Amino acid sequence: MDHSIFRSMTYGVYITTSVDGGRPVGCITNSNTQITSSPATVSVSVNHDNYTNACIEKSGMFAYTILSVESDPSLIGRFGFASSRDTDKFGGLDVEWVEGVPAVKAGCGYVVCRVIGKMETSTHTVFLGEVVEAKALSPEIAMSYSYYHQVIRGKSPKNAPTYIAEEEPKAEGAKKRYQCQICGHIYEGDALPEDYVCPLCKHGAQDFKLVSES
Repeated sequence: MDHSIFRSMTYGVYITTSVDGGRPVGCITNSNTQITSSPATVSVSVNHDNYTNACIEKSGMFAYTILSVESDPSLIGRFGFASSRDTDKFGGLDVEWVEGVPAVKAGCGYVVCRVIGKMETSTHTVFLGEVVEAKALSPEIAMSYSYYHQVIRGKSPKNAPTYIAEEEPKAEGAKKRYQCQICGHIYEGDALPEDYVCPLCKHGAQDFKLVSES
């Protein structure tokens, strides 16, 4: 089976959030879909291993923020490559609490939902949510998953529905490729600057490893 064909499908990049008691939790998702317009209904797929999954199940509520091409890439590193089980991902962020759940005020806007159903797969729960609130924040262009891969040069977390365990082809003309050992981001060039900081997880050059060179 050629799994690469799924990269031709349209996906966005979202911060999906919920609560653990009164504590905000969240993770990166990319399989958020509108099901109907009236009543407004959406779905989101969350890996069983993501702590946010159990929190959505328990609270019966979730929100998601639609990231844009202008969104700070470090948001993806913050929410995509750490666990809310033992990490505060919300420190310093502009957050609006709506219907008891946190909505990150970044990107194009946010949607808040009440869970009205779910479907289980072997690895993910697909939560069906009735929209109880939605707010546009910016007219910026929504970030696509292909933009994340091709422009930001980010990698998929292993819990992502679209994760493919293989290396992407090396960009034409690139001499060396360094990979962040924290989030998987690829830097391409002759040499990795000593003061380089990963745009996703904000770790320094010491956490990068040379993975290929021409």
